[in-house]
Amino acid sequence: MDFDDFKYQLARHAREVIDERKIKPAWIDQVVSFPQKVVNDKDDPQLEHALGTIKEYGNKILRVIYNKTTNPYIIITAYFDRKLKGTL
Repeated sequence: MDFDDFKYQLARHAREVIDERKIKPAWIDQVVSFPQKVVNDKDDPQLEHALGTIKEYGNKILRVIYNKTTNPYIIITAYFDRKLKGTL
């Protein structure tokens, strides 16, 4: 899967950091489609944080923040959350 076939929209920031952090589109899709945990954003009620373990990346936890009120979802950012390693 590449971003040409991606079913979500990417905010400019997300596109930049996903590329910098070498996060694969398939991982984002996996975490948003089948999250192990979902957390509401503490500041913006339109945003959700989807969390999931990426086995192919050393079982690190990927956090994907997206706007849940849009169709398709707009991915705001994504990063490996070092604080949560091993907690899901």
